[in-house]
Amino acid sequence: MMTEQSTAIFGSFVLTELDGAPRVLRDHWVLTEGGRIAALTTERPRADIVLDAPGRIVLPGLMNLHNHCFSEAVARTHSEDGAGRKNNESIVYTVLLPLTKRGIEILSREERMAVARLGILQLLKGGATSVMEPFRNGIPEMFDAAEEMGIRFWGAPYLFSTADAKADASGEVTYAGDDGAADLAAWDALHARWEGAAHGRIRLAMSPHATDTCAPDLLRACAARARELGVPITTHLAQSPQEVATIGRRHGGRTPAEYLDWLGLLAPDLLAAHCISSSDSDLDLMAARGATVLNCPRVFARAGTTASYARFRAHDVRTVIGTDGYNMDLLGEMNAAALISKITTGRADVATAPELLGAVTRDAAAAVGRNDLGAIRPGATADLTVVDLTHPHLQPLHDPLRALAWLANRANIDAVMVDGRLLLHGGTLLVGDEHAITAAGARAIQRIWDLPEARAAFAG
Repeated sequence: MMTEQSTAIFGSFVLTELDGAPRVLRDHWVLTEGGRIAALTTERPRADIVLDAPGRIVLPGLMNLHNHCFSEAVARTHSEDGAGRKNNESIVYTVLLPLTKRGIEILSREERMAVARLGILQLLKGGATSVMEPFRNGIPEMFDAAEEMGIRFWGAPYLFSTADAKADASGEVTYAGDDGAADLAAWDALHARWEGAAHGRIRLAMSPHATDTCAPDLLRACAARARELGVPITTHLAQSPQEVATIGRRHGGRTPAEYLDWLGLLAPDLLAAHCISSSDSDLDLMAARGATVLNCPRVFARAGTTASYARFRAHDVRTVIGTDGYNMDLLGEMNAAALISKITTGRADVATAPELLGAVTRDAAAAVGRNDLGAIRPGATADLTVVDLTHPHLQPLHDPLRALAWLANRANIDAVMVDGRLLLHGGTLLVGDEHAITAAGARAIQRIWDLPEARAAFAG
């Protein structure tokens, strides 16, 4: 749905750019007409809807390009403090993949829809106007929920050479089956149904799951199909030392980045999640090829691993920030990126507030080839995030950008607009019943938690 209404939003601060550098305007109005930004002005414009509360900062719509609504809901409050981890290793193969697979099998369509709505509710309340969402292709309801609730959505249904990857007690992952052709056919069907839906708000990304779950033939086929259709490619890359060892053993000593480069995937259309076990030479290679790193620091911090934004940027790799589904609070994720970067480098002047805001606006828009997003200027698409800076923990206020990166969180999100349509105002969802969505989603996840195999996985 696209609105034909006009909306005027007053910003005590408005984040724009001048000659490629962030510029904060004082006491300006942002006027939107239909799905576009019509003007920035100091004079109060006429509009159908007027938001004129003082103390707000108006931002380009925040973009979260790596998130998992379903799988992280399954793990929530079960996997912190080391729970569910075998030898403190990744929970991807012991918890997330097997339990989401079982969840798809036991949940009804309406229950899967409930989980999808719950995830998108969290994204909107976390300030995101856009999301790239990898998920198992058995959850097409993610598209339905995105269409219904108004978020800008790149759906990235997984493709696996094997969808049945399991880890034993030592952490060694074994694989069974060959699902690549079936998964590509499922992806094609979803592309035919959803690409360009909701006036272009719904798109697809090609999403081979990871280097260690996708064989060369599948990865080549994914890249060829994505480039034929002009869609971005996203995958998990170098998530763990075990993945690096697996790829080296299988593919002539190559690292995961070298493996993708060998297959022709390391390119400007690749968005690679995590990359925490990449070597310095891997990062130099990624920078040379123009690939993007999707940095999600908090999800790794909970296991005692540093995923440093500053390390990737030091190699001149385009780096954007996503939540990986963990709390879905982009302002909080920016704060984690800042803290972890400064701790790991021993420097206070890396991962600065303007740089981190660019990572979830301008840089994220560039990563998906959308120069109409990520900036507030006349003619740009009217995706906006408004943050209330009047809360006591943000006052007194000298520098609003530093306040956003260091002091703000999802509780300060005041309004979210996508395509000129207000989805959230006063911190409250306008396109659904928050309490009903939360309760239904939690009930559906509880059904997965009640499974014997879930109890066994979390006990590990």
